[in-house]
Amino acid sequence: MENIRSKVTDFTTGRPVSHIMGFFWPLLMTSMLQQVYNFVDMYIVGRGLGDHAFASVGNMGSLFFLIVGFSLGLANGFGVLIAQSFGGKRTEELRHRIAATIQLTVVMSVVLTILSELFLPVALRLIKTDEVLMADCLKYGYVIFGGLSASICYNISSCILRALGDSKTPLKAIIISSVSNLILDYLFIFVFETGVEGAAIATLISQVISTVVCVLRLRRIDMIKLKRSDFVNDRKVFIELFRNGLPMAFMNSITAIGCMVVQHFINRYGVDYTTAYSACCKYLNLFMNPAATAGNAMSAFTSQNYGARRYDRIKEGLRICLTISFVTYILLGSLMFFFPETLIRFFIDGEESVRLACEFMPVCGISIIAVDFLFVVRNGVQGMGDPVLPMWSGVLEMVLRIVAISLLIGTIGFKAAAIAEICAWTGALLLNIYALQRKLKLSVKHRHSVIY
Repeated sequence: MENIRSKVTDFTTGRPVSHIMGFFWPLLMTSMLQQVYNFVDMYIVGRGLGDHAFASVGNMGSLFFLIVGFSLGLANGFGVLIAQSFGGKRTEELRHRIAATIQLTVVMSVVLTILSELFLPVALRLIKTDEVLMADCLKYGYVIFGGLSASICYNISSCILRALGDSKTPLKAIIISSVSNLILDYLFIFVFETGVEGAAIATLISQVISTVVCVLRLRRIDMIKLKRSDFVNDRKVFIELFRNGLPMAFMNSITAIGCMVVQHFINRYGVDYTTAYSACCKYLNLFMNPAATAGNAMSAFTSQNYGARRYDRIKEGLRICLTISFVTYILLGSLMFFFPETLIRFFIDGEESVRLACEFMPVCGISIIAVDFLFVVRNGVQGMGDPVLPMWSGVLEMVLRIVAISLLIGTIGFKAAAIAEICAWTGALLLNIYALQRKLKLSVKHRHSVIY
Protein backbone atom coordinates (compact mmCIF):
# COMPACT_ATOMS: atom_id res chain seq x y z
CA MET A 1 0.00 0.00 0.00
CA GLU A 2 2.91 2.42 0.41
CA ASN A 3 3.37 2.72 -3.33
CA ILE A 4 -0.33 3.39 -3.72
CA ARG A 5 -0.44 6.01 -1.00
CA SER A 6 2.52 7.87 -2.41
CA LYS A 7 0.44 8.61 -5.48
CA VAL A 8 -3.06 9.06 -4.01
CA THR A 9 -4.62 9.98 -0.65
CA ASP A 10 -6.27 7.51 1.71
CA PHE A 11 -8.93 9.42 3.69
CA THR A 12 -9.72 6.46 5.95
CA THR A 13 -6.69 7.00 8.22
CA GLY A 14 -5.08 10.03 9.82
CA ARG A 15 -6.58 13.33 11.02
CA PRO A 16 -9.75 14.23 9.06
CA VAL A 17 -9.13 17.97 9.26
CA SER A 18 -5.63 17.62 7.80
CA HIS A 19 -6.85 15.40 4.97
CA ILE A 20 -9.85 17.58 4.15
CA MET A 21 -7.96 20.89 4.21
CA GLY A 22 -5.08 19.42 2.24
CA PHE A 23 -7.58 18.20 -0.35
CA PHE A 24 -9.80 21.31 -0.20
CA TRP A 25 -7.25 24.04 -0.98
CA PRO A 26 -5.98 22.69 -4.32
CA LEU A 27 -9.57 21.85 -5.25
CA LEU A 28 -10.71 25.36 -4.32
CA MET A 29 -7.92 26.94 -6.32
CA THR A 30 -8.92 24.74 -9.27
CA SER A 31 -12.58 25.76 -9.05
CA MET A 32 -11.77 29.43 -8.50
CA LEU A 33 -9.43 29.48 -11.46
CA GLN A 34 -12.20 27.98 -13.58
CA GLN A 35 -14.54 30.71 -12.40
CA VAL A 36 -11.93 33.42 -12.83
CA TYR A 37 -11.21 32.48 -16.40
CA ASN A 38 -14.96 32.26 -17.03
CA PHE A 39 -15.20 35.75 -15.54
CA VAL A 40 -12.40 37.09 -17.68
CA ASP A 41 -13.88 35.31 -20.69
CA MET A 42 -17.18 37.12 -20.09
CA TYR A 43 -15.36 40.38 -19.37
CA ILE A 44 -13.51 40.17 -22.68
CA VAL A 45 -16.75 39.33 -24.49
CA GLY A 46 -18.63 42.19 -22.80
CA ARG A 47 -15.91 44.79 -23.28
CA GLY A 48 -14.77 43.60 -26.67
CA LEU A 49 -18.14 42.80 -28.28
CA GLY A 50 -20.72 44.69 -26.17
CA ASP A 51 -23.63 44.01 -23.81
CA HIS A 52 -25.62 42.05 -26.40
CA ALA A 53 -22.76 39.60 -26.96
CA PHE A 54 -22.40 39.32 -23.17
CA ALA A 55 -26.12 38.54 -22.85
CA SER A 56 -25.91 35.99 -25.69
CA VAL A 57 -23.13 34.00 -24.01
CA GLY A 58 -24.81 34.31 -20.61
CA ASN A 59 -28.11 33.15 -22.08
CA MET A 60 -26.42 29.84 -22.97
CA GLY A 61 -25.61 29.12 -19.32
CA SER A 62 -28.74 27.16 -18.41
CA LEU A 63 -28.64 25.14 -21.65
CA PHE A 64 -24.97 24.32 -21.18
CA PHE A 65 -25.62 23.26 -17.59
CA LEU A 66 -28.48 21.03 -18.78
CA ILE A 67 -26.10 18.98 -20.94
CA VAL A 68 -22.80 19.29 -19.09
CA GLY A 69 -24.57 19.02 -15.72
CA PHE A 70 -26.00 15.67 -16.80
CA SER A 71 -22.53 14.37 -17.72
CA LEU A 72 -21.03 15.84 -14.54
CA GLY A 73 -23.72 14.11 -12.46
CA LEU A 74 -22.84 10.79 -14.05
CA ALA A 75 -19.14 11.46 -13.45
CA ASN A 76 -19.76 12.30 -9.78
CA GLY A 77 -21.89 9.17 -9.36
CA PHE A 78 -19.21 7.00 -10.92
CA GLY A 79 -16.59 8.75 -8.77
CA VAL A 80 -18.44 7.87 -5.56
CA LEU A 81 -18.26 4.15 -6.38
CA ILE A 82 -14.61 4.43 -7.42
CA ALA A 83 -13.80 6.15 -4.12
CA GLN A 84 -15.70 3.49 -2.17
CA SER A 85 -13.68 0.76 -3.91
CA PHE A 86 -10.45 2.58 -3.11
CA GLY A 87 -11.44 3.20 0.51
CA GLY A 88 -12.36 -0.46 0.93
CA LYS A 89 -9.01 -1.54 -0.65
CA ARG A 90 -10.83 -3.53 -3.37
CA THR A 91 -8.28 -2.98 -6.14
CA GLU A 92 -9.69 -5.36 -8.75
CA GLU A 93 -13.16 -3.89 -8.36
CA LEU A 94 -11.61 -0.42 -8.62
CA ARG A 95 -9.99 -1.18 -11.98
CA HIS A 96 -13.17 -2.73 -13.38
CA ARG A 97 -15.21 0.31 -12.37
CA ILE A 98 -12.70 2.70 -13.96
CA ALA A 99 -12.62 0.64 -17.17
CA ALA A 100 -16.43 0.63 -17.36
CA THR A 101 -16.45 4.40 -16.70
CA ILE A 102 -14.15 4.95 -19.69
CA GLN A 103 -16.40 2.87 -21.94
CA LEU A 104 -19.52 4.72 -20.82
CA THR A 105 -17.80 8.07 -21.28
CA VAL A 106 -17.19 7.37 -24.97
CA VAL A 107 -20.83 6.48 -25.57
CA MET A 108 -22.11 9.41 -23.51
CA SER A 109 -19.91 11.91 -25.39
CA VAL A 110 -21.21 10.84 -28.79
CA VAL A 111 -24.89 10.75 -27.78
CA LEU A 112 -24.92 14.08 -25.91
CA THR A 113 -23.01 15.88 -28.67
CA ILE A 114 -25.47 14.76 -31.34
CA LEU A 115 -28.53 15.62 -29.24
CA SER A 116 -27.26 19.05 -28.17
CA GLU A 117 -26.32 20.05 -31.73
CA LEU A 118 -29.66 18.92 -33.16
CA PHE A 119 -31.90 20.57 -30.56
CA LEU A 120 -29.99 23.80 -29.87
CA PRO A 121 -32.28 26.08 -31.98
CA VAL A 122 -35.39 24.51 -30.46
CA ALA A 123 -34.06 24.95 -26.92
CA LEU A 124 -33.22 28.61 -27.55
CA ARG A 125 -36.77 29.20 -28.76
CA LEU A 126 -38.22 27.45 -25.71
CA ILE A 127 -36.46 29.82 -23.32
CA LYS A 128 -37.74 32.82 -25.33
CA THR A 129 -34.35 34.00 -26.53
CA ASP A 130 -34.63 37.50 -27.96
CA GLU A 131 -34.18 37.66 -31.74
CA VAL A 132 -31.46 40.26 -31.21
CA LEU A 133 -29.40 37.60 -29.41
CA MET A 134 -30.33 34.51 -31.43
CA ALA A 135 -27.55 34.61 -34.04
CA ASP A 136 -24.76 34.97 -31.47
CA CYS A 137 -26.31 32.29 -29.25
CA LEU A 138 -26.28 29.84 -32.16
CA LYS A 139 -22.70 30.68 -33.16
CA TYR A 140 -21.47 30.20 -29.60
CA GLY A 141 -23.63 27.15 -28.90
CA TYR A 142 -22.73 25.13 -31.98
CA VAL A 143 -19.01 25.43 -31.20
CA ILE A 144 -19.36 24.70 -27.48
CA PHE A 145 -21.65 21.71 -27.94
CA GLY A 146 -19.63 20.45 -30.90
CA GLY A 147 -16.66 20.10 -28.56
CA LEU A 148 -18.69 18.64 -25.70
CA SER A 149 -16.54 15.50 -25.51
CA ALA A 150 -13.59 17.58 -24.24
CA SER A 151 -15.65 18.91 -21.33
CA ILE A 152 -17.06 15.45 -20.53
CA CYS A 153 -13.62 13.80 -20.61
CA TYR A 154 -12.21 16.45 -18.27
CA ASN A 155 -15.09 16.00 -15.83
CA ILE A 156 -14.67 12.22 -15.81
CA SER A 157 -10.88 12.23 -15.45
CA SER A 158 -10.89 14.87 -12.71
CA CYS A 159 -13.65 13.00 -10.82
CA ILE A 160 -11.56 9.80 -10.88
CA LEU A 161 -8.55 11.73 -9.57
CA ARG A 162 -10.61 13.28 -6.77
CA ALA A 163 -12.02 9.85 -5.88
CA LEU A 164 -8.43 8.72 -5.36
CA GLY A 165 -7.68 11.77 -3.21
CA ASP A 166 -5.73 13.74 -5.84
CA SER A 167 -6.89 17.36 -6.03
CA LYS A 168 -3.52 18.76 -7.16
CA THR A 169 -3.50 17.44 -10.72
CA PRO A 170 -6.82 19.10 -11.66
CA LEU A 171 -5.31 22.32 -10.27
CA LYS A 172 -2.28 22.00 -12.55
CA ALA A 173 -4.58 21.28 -15.48
CA ILE A 174 -6.70 24.36 -14.84
CA ILE A 175 -3.68 26.63 -14.39
CA ILE A 176 -2.34 25.61 -17.79
CA SER A 177 -5.72 25.73 -19.52
CA SER A 178 -6.67 29.08 -17.91
CA VAL A 179 -3.56 30.79 -19.21
CA SER A 180 -4.19 29.26 -22.63
CA ASN A 181 -7.84 30.34 -22.57
CA LEU A 182 -7.08 33.96 -21.73
CA ILE A 183 -4.41 34.25 -24.42
CA LEU A 184 -6.69 32.65 -27.01
CA ASP A 185 -9.66 34.82 -25.96
CA TYR A 186 -7.63 37.96 -26.57
CA LEU A 187 -6.33 36.70 -29.90
CA PHE A 188 -9.67 35.51 -31.26
CA ILE A 189 -11.72 38.53 -30.18
CA PHE A 190 -9.34 41.48 -30.46
CA VAL A 191 -6.80 40.32 -33.05
CA PHE A 192 -8.73 37.95 -35.33
CA GLU A 193 -12.10 39.69 -34.60
CA THR A 194 -14.02 36.41 -34.76
CA GLY A 195 -16.96 37.39 -32.52
CA VAL A 196 -18.56 35.17 -29.87
CA GLU A 197 -17.56 31.99 -31.70
CA GLY A 198 -13.93 32.92 -31.02
CA ALA A 199 -14.60 32.84 -27.26
CA ALA A 200 -16.19 29.40 -27.71
CA ILE A 201 -13.19 28.09 -29.66
CA ALA A 202 -10.81 29.40 -26.98
CA THR A 203 -12.83 27.62 -24.29
CA LEU A 204 -12.87 24.39 -26.28
CA ILE A 205 -9.09 24.35 -26.82
CA SER A 206 -8.46 25.05 -23.12
CA GLN A 207 -10.74 22.13 -22.15
CA VAL A 208 -8.78 19.79 -24.40
CA ILE A 209 -5.56 20.90 -22.71
CA SER A 210 -6.94 20.31 -19.19
CA THR A 211 -8.18 16.86 -20.21
CA VAL A 212 -4.77 15.85 -21.55
CA VAL A 213 -3.06 16.88 -18.28
CA CYS A 214 -5.48 14.81 -16.16
CA VAL A 215 -5.34 11.75 -18.40
CA LEU A 216 -1.53 11.76 -18.41
CA ARG A 217 -1.58 11.80 -14.61
CA LEU A 218 -4.04 8.91 -14.44
CA ARG A 219 -1.81 6.84 -16.69
CA ARG A 220 1.04 7.16 -14.16
CA ILE A 221 -0.90 5.80 -11.16
CA ASP A 222 0.26 2.20 -10.74
CA MET A 223 -2.81 0.78 -9.04
CA ILE A 224 -5.15 1.77 -11.90
CA LYS A 225 -2.99 0.79 -14.85
CA LEU A 226 -5.62 -1.06 -16.82
CA LYS A 227 -5.24 -4.32 -18.73
CA ARG A 228 -7.43 -5.59 -21.54
CA SER A 229 -9.13 -7.96 -19.11
CA ASP A 230 -10.32 -5.00 -17.00
CA PHE A 231 -12.51 -3.88 -19.90
CA VAL A 232 -14.32 -7.21 -20.01
CA ASN A 233 -17.01 -6.15 -17.53
CA ASP A 234 -20.11 -8.08 -16.70
CA ARG A 235 -23.47 -6.38 -16.73
CA LYS A 236 -23.38 -5.91 -12.96
CA VAL A 237 -20.58 -3.31 -13.14
CA PHE A 238 -22.45 -1.16 -15.66
CA ILE A 239 -25.70 -1.46 -13.71
CA GLU A 240 -23.95 -0.36 -10.49
CA LEU A 241 -22.46 2.68 -12.20
CA PHE A 242 -25.74 3.68 -13.81
CA ARG A 243 -27.68 3.07 -10.62
CA ASN A 244 -25.47 5.55 -8.79
CA GLY A 245 -24.73 7.93 -11.65
CA LEU A 246 -28.11 8.39 -13.34
CA PRO A 247 -29.96 9.82 -10.29
CA MET A 248 -27.15 12.36 -9.82
CA ALA A 249 -27.21 13.17 -13.53
CA PHE A 250 -30.98 13.59 -13.51
CA MET A 251 -30.71 15.78 -10.41
CA ASN A 252 -28.42 18.20 -12.26
CA SER A 253 -30.57 18.16 -15.38
CA ILE A 254 -33.78 18.68 -13.42
CA THR A 255 -32.13 21.61 -11.64
CA ALA A 256 -31.03 22.97 -15.02
CA ILE A 257 -34.59 22.71 -16.36
CA GLY A 258 -35.77 24.81 -13.43
CA CYS A 259 -33.09 27.39 -14.28
CA MET A 260 -34.19 27.31 -17.94
CA VAL A 261 -37.76 28.07 -16.92
CA VAL A 262 -36.52 31.02 -14.86
CA GLN A 263 -34.49 32.12 -17.92
CA HIS A 264 -37.69 31.80 -20.00
CA PHE A 265 -39.56 34.21 -17.72
CA ILE A 266 -36.58 36.57 -17.53
CA ASN A 267 -36.13 36.68 -21.31
CA ARG A 268 -39.80 37.59 -21.82
CA TYR A 269 -39.08 40.96 -20.22
CA GLY A 270 -36.38 41.95 -22.72
CA VAL A 271 -32.64 42.23 -23.17
CA ASP A 272 -32.07 44.35 -20.03
CA TYR A 273 -33.48 41.55 -17.88
CA THR A 274 -31.41 38.94 -19.74
CA THR A 275 -28.22 40.99 -19.34
CA ALA A 276 -28.81 41.60 -15.63
CA TYR A 277 -29.61 37.93 -14.99
CA SER A 278 -26.47 36.81 -16.86
CA ALA A 279 -24.28 39.04 -14.69
CA CYS A 280 -25.98 37.96 -11.44
CA CYS A 281 -25.63 34.28 -12.32
CA LYS A 282 -21.91 34.75 -12.91
CA TYR A 283 -21.49 36.09 -9.39
CA LEU A 284 -23.71 33.42 -7.87
CA ASN A 285 -21.61 30.71 -9.51
CA LEU A 286 -18.41 32.38 -8.31
CA PHE A 287 -19.56 32.93 -4.73
CA MET A 288 -21.06 29.45 -4.40
CA ASN A 289 -17.76 28.00 -5.50
CA PRO A 290 -15.96 27.60 -2.14
CA ALA A 291 -18.96 25.83 -0.63
CA ALA A 292 -19.35 23.65 -3.73
CA THR A 293 -15.68 22.76 -3.34
CA ALA A 294 -16.25 21.87 0.31
CA GLY A 295 -19.06 19.65 -0.99
CA ASN A 296 -16.69 17.91 -3.38
CA ALA A 297 -14.25 17.36 -0.53
CA MET A 298 -17.11 15.98 1.55
CA SER A 299 -18.02 13.59 -1.26
CA ALA A 300 -14.51 12.17 -1.65
CA PHE A 301 -13.95 11.94 2.12
CA THR A 302 -17.37 10.38 2.77
CA SER A 303 -17.14 7.89 -0.11
CA GLN A 304 -13.80 6.46 0.98
CA ASN A 305 -14.82 6.23 4.64
CA TYR A 306 -18.20 4.77 3.79
CA GLY A 307 -16.43 2.09 1.76
CA ALA A 308 -14.23 1.42 4.80
CA ARG A 309 -17.24 1.63 7.21
CA ARG A 310 -15.64 4.49 9.16
CA TYR A 311 -18.92 6.28 9.89
CA ASP A 312 -17.52 8.24 12.86
CA ARG A 313 -15.09 9.96 10.50
CA ILE A 314 -17.97 10.94 8.17
CA LYS A 315 -19.61 12.96 10.97
CA GLU A 316 -16.34 14.72 11.72
CA GLY A 317 -15.85 15.47 8.02
CA LEU A 318 -19.36 16.94 7.88
CA ARG A 319 -18.58 19.37 10.73
CA ILE A 320 -15.37 20.50 9.04
CA CYS A 321 -16.97 21.08 5.64
CA LEU A 322 -19.98 22.93 7.09
CA THR A 323 -17.58 25.22 8.96
CA ILE A 324 -15.76 26.00 5.70
CA SER A 325 -19.08 26.81 4.04
CA PHE A 326 -20.17 29.11 6.87
CA VAL A 327 -16.93 31.11 6.79
CA THR A 328 -17.16 31.61 3.03
CA TYR A 329 -20.82 32.65 3.39
CA ILE A 330 -19.88 35.43 5.81
CA LEU A 331 -17.17 36.75 3.48
CA LEU A 332 -18.83 36.43 0.09
CA GLY A 333 -22.43 37.02 1.14
CA SER A 334 -21.29 40.33 2.62
CA LEU A 335 -19.80 41.39 -0.71
CA MET A 336 -23.08 40.67 -2.50
CA PHE A 337 -25.06 42.57 0.13
CA PHE A 338 -22.89 45.66 0.57
CA PHE A 339 -21.29 46.15 -2.86
CA PRO A 340 -23.75 44.97 -5.55
CA GLU A 341 -23.26 47.89 -7.95
CA THR A 342 -19.48 47.75 -7.79
CA LEU A 343 -19.58 44.05 -8.65
CA ILE A 344 -22.12 44.35 -11.46
CA ARG A 345 -20.41 47.25 -13.23
CA PHE A 346 -17.40 45.02 -13.75
CA PHE A 347 -19.45 43.31 -16.48
CA ILE A 348 -22.08 45.69 -17.79
CA ASP A 349 -22.72 49.42 -18.25
CA GLY A 350 -26.42 49.68 -19.13
CA GLU A 351 -28.11 51.63 -16.33
CA GLU A 352 -31.35 49.65 -16.37
CA SER A 353 -29.51 46.31 -16.30
CA VAL A 354 -27.34 47.53 -13.43
CA ARG A 355 -30.41 48.72 -11.49
CA LEU A 356 -32.13 45.36 -11.91
CA ALA A 357 -29.05 43.41 -10.85
CA CYS A 358 -28.72 45.54 -7.73
CA GLU A 359 -32.19 44.34 -6.68
CA PHE A 360 -31.10 40.71 -7.01
CA MET A 361 -27.66 40.65 -5.42
CA PRO A 362 -28.35 41.77 -1.80
CA VAL A 363 -31.32 39.39 -1.45
CA CYS A 364 -29.22 36.40 -2.51
CA GLY A 365 -26.25 37.67 -0.49
CA ILE A 366 -28.22 37.25 2.73
CA SER A 367 -29.60 33.84 1.80
CA ILE A 368 -26.74 32.12 -0.02
CA ILE A 369 -25.91 30.19 3.18
CA ALA A 370 -28.77 27.82 2.26
CA VAL A 371 -27.11 26.67 -0.95
CA ASP A 372 -23.67 26.68 0.71
CA PHE A 373 -24.87 24.15 3.28
CA LEU A 374 -26.83 22.29 0.60
CA PHE A 375 -23.64 21.48 -1.32
CA VAL A 376 -22.03 19.87 1.73
CA VAL A 377 -25.05 17.95 3.01
CA ARG A 378 -26.11 16.65 -0.41
CA ASN A 379 -22.59 15.47 -1.27
CA GLY A 380 -22.46 13.69 2.09
CA VAL A 381 -25.66 11.81 1.26
CA GLN A 382 -24.41 10.89 -2.20
CA GLY A 383 -21.04 9.81 -0.81
CA MET A 384 -22.84 7.27 1.37
CA GLY A 385 -24.37 5.67 -1.70
CA ASP A 386 -27.81 7.28 -1.68
CA PRO A 387 -28.33 9.21 -4.94
CA VAL A 388 -32.13 8.90 -4.97
CA LEU A 389 -33.22 11.38 -2.29
CA PRO A 390 -30.78 14.02 -3.58
CA MET A 391 -32.36 13.48 -7.01
CA TRP A 392 -35.79 14.17 -5.52
CA SER A 393 -34.36 17.27 -3.93
CA GLY A 394 -33.48 18.37 -7.47
CA VAL A 395 -37.12 17.86 -8.44
CA LEU A 396 -38.16 19.94 -5.44
CA GLU A 397 -35.70 22.67 -6.46
CA MET A 398 -37.19 22.75 -9.94
CA VAL A 399 -40.77 22.93 -8.70
CA LEU A 400 -40.06 25.67 -6.16
CA ARG A 401 -38.14 27.75 -8.72
CA ILE A 402 -40.93 27.52 -11.28
CA VAL A 403 -43.72 28.25 -8.80
CA ALA A 404 -41.90 31.23 -7.27
CA ILE A 405 -40.87 32.88 -10.54
CA SER A 406 -44.27 32.36 -12.21
CA LEU A 407 -46.22 33.75 -9.23
CA LEU A 408 -43.97 36.66 -8.33
CA ILE A 409 -42.32 38.13 -11.43
CA GLY A 410 -45.52 39.91 -12.49
CA THR A 411 -45.79 41.71 -9.14
CA ILE A 412 -42.25 42.27 -7.81
CA GLY A 413 -40.33 42.14 -11.09
CA PHE A 414 -36.71 41.03 -11.36
CA LYS A 415 -36.40 40.43 -7.62
CA ALA A 416 -38.61 37.37 -8.15
CA ALA A 417 -35.60 35.60 -9.68
CA ALA A 418 -33.75 35.96 -6.37
CA ILE A 419 -36.76 34.75 -4.36
CA ALA A 420 -37.03 31.73 -6.68
CA GLU A 421 -33.42 30.80 -5.93
CA ILE A 422 -33.92 31.11 -2.17
CA CYS A 423 -37.05 28.93 -2.21
CA ALA A 424 -35.27 26.27 -4.27
CA TRP A 425 -32.15 26.21 -2.06
CA THR A 426 -34.09 26.06 1.21
CA GLY A 427 -36.44 23.28 0.14
CA ALA A 428 -33.61 21.12 -1.21
CA LEU A 429 -31.49 21.69 1.90
CA LEU A 430 -34.25 20.54 4.26
CA LEU A 431 -34.85 17.35 2.27
CA ASN A 432 -31.13 16.52 2.18
CA ILE A 433 -30.74 17.13 5.93
CA TYR A 434 -33.46 14.52 6.46
CA ALA A 435 -31.73 12.16 4.01
CA LEU A 436 -28.34 12.58 5.74
CA GLN A 437 -29.71 11.90 9.21
CA ARG A 438 -31.56 8.85 7.92
CA LYS A 439 -28.52 7.46 6.12
CA LEU A 440 -26.23 7.93 9.12
CA LYS A 441 -28.68 6.15 11.45
CA LEU A 442 -29.09 3.24 9.04
CA SER A 443 -25.32 2.93 8.54
CA VAL A 444 -24.57 2.85 12.26
CA LYS A 445 -27.38 0.35 12.83
CA HIS A 446 -26.04 -1.88 10.05
CA ARG A 447 -22.50 -1.75 11.48
CA HIS A 448 -23.73 -2.79 14.91
CA SER A 449 -25.75 -5.66 13.46
CA VAL A 450 -22.64 -6.90 11.61
CA ILE A 451 -20.50 -6.68 14.76
CA TYR A 452 -22.98 -8.51 16.96
